[in-house]
Amino acid sequence: MMNAFWLTNVRLDSGFEKGPDGVDHTLTELSHLLIEDGRITRIESADQPLNTTLPMQDAHGLLALPSFVEKHNHLDKTYAGAAWKSCLPPKKLIDRLQFEEQEMPLISGTTKQRAQAMLSWLLAGGATHVRTHVNIDPFIGLKNLEGVREALESYSDKMTYEIVAFPQQGLLRTKASDLMRQAMREGATHVGGLDPAGIDNELEGSLREMMDIAVEANADVDIHLHDPGTLGFYTIKRILDLTEEAGWQDRMAISHAFALGDVSPEESTEMADRLAQNGVQIMTTVPINRPMPPVPILHEKGVRVALGYDGFYDSWSPYGTGDMLEKLNRLVERYRWVDERSLVQSLFFITGGKTTLDKEGKRAWPMVGDEASIVFAEASCSAEAVARRSRRAAVMFKGKIVLGELKNAAIGAGEHR
Repeated sequence: MMNAFWLTNVRLDSGFEKGPDGVDHTLTELSHLLIEDGRITRIESADQPLNTTLPMQDAHGLLALPSFVEKHNHLDKTYAGAAWKSCLPPKKLIDRLQFEEQEMPLISGTTKQRAQAMLSWLLAGGATHVRTHVNIDPFIGLKNLEGVREALESYSDKMTYEIVAFPQQGLLRTKASDLMRQAMREGATHVGGLDPAGIDNELEGSLREMMDIAVEANADVDIHLHDPGTLGFYTIKRILDLTEEAGWQDRMAISHAFALGDVSPEESTEMADRLAQNGVQIMTTVPINRPMPPVPILHEKGVRVALGYDGFYDSWSPYGTGDMLEKLNRLVERYRWVDERSLVQSLFFITGGKTTLDKEGKRAWPMVGDEASIVFAEASCSAEAVARRSRRAAVMFKGKIVLGELKNAAIGAGEHR
């Protein structure tokens, strides 16, 4: 039986207009959306009366944004849902790994509850998809995977997910290959990796073992690469070599990839071409204390860049809220994307590639056939929502309100029509 209703009086970006001040302004209009079985099947102007017997839900002028995608997270590590504590500042990465080696077995009994608390924060920020990395190592075994899977399944009516089997302690360093293979049989969807040179001290062997596991499991790859400078840059070259060798185009992601920001613009531009040719994604957390991948160059060259909050409120960092709009706000501020078009287009990085308007100002989302997964923001337009991190009143997932409620929009003085 079809589940159908009209979502009425929802505010949508409709174009750009040059104001008397010579600055672009985003125009919006009120629309009615027909939602059938979780998808948008008609879009009508709110100026026209609806002749329908279907139920109606009034959005009261709230702005609709495509729901957010969290592409780099660690649900198993969080202290969410537990008593507050900060963390010890690490001297180097290996020190943090040694601390985690001791801590993770002690808190593994609460993995599901902590992960659920973190998921509630992500959902409150508007995320309806999460990619989470889960530690797989001899110290924790598959306990974290089990707890995270249970947490994600309990949220399956609110969001979709991917699970990366992550050898946090080193794939070769801890001889984790058999556990990784088992994890791929027991619910992990992606094969992870970690600094093949910096942690495993065997760049070639570590990368080849990671790829072997991925090919055996017919799974995509998402590798953490913190190694900086020449070492990290060379590692990216070898990842691309192995991607081509295995035919793993469009199935590879590199998280962090700090080395892309350590080299010259000419080198990063040349590498961006090859990344784009192989469909390799770059996941960045927008760090503030070190160079990061040059997002404008990568995006211009067609490299798919996505943002993630990473771990937050855990033994690595006490900071963060899980709000992807907050993370995007950091990105636009870092690159000084202050004009309307840049702010609107920036949504690409937290929505799985969706933006409300294309560069010419034509509507790009929502379109008939799109999934009805929507964030409802108290904002006059999407540019304001990004710049001001506007409050989200409600979140819809596949046609169902899964957080908050639709009522009286507080649009503010910057309203555009």
